[in-house]
Amino acid sequence: RMSRHAQLRDHDVNPCIVEADASNKCMDDSDYNKDKCTAYFLKYRNCRKFWHAIMMQRRRDGVKPEMPSAEERKKMLESMG
Repeated sequence: RMSRHAQLRDHDVNPCIVEADASNKCMDDSDYNKDKCTAYFLKYRNCRKFWHAIMMQRRRDGVKPEMPSAEERKKMLESMG
């Protein structure tokens, strides 16, 4: 079983690693001035909301795994344009 930290770094488990990393980098680069990173926080929050809604729908539909794999998510996004 993976540790919580390892799960957060697994692209098949966490669809928003890129957005999380960008937020953290912004905080580091701006000397932890949150006001300068609002756009990054918003992108991360939107990413989480989007994939959470998909995960909940898959759970309702009985689809396993509830979170699509990284490859499957990529195809889903490409099909949406």
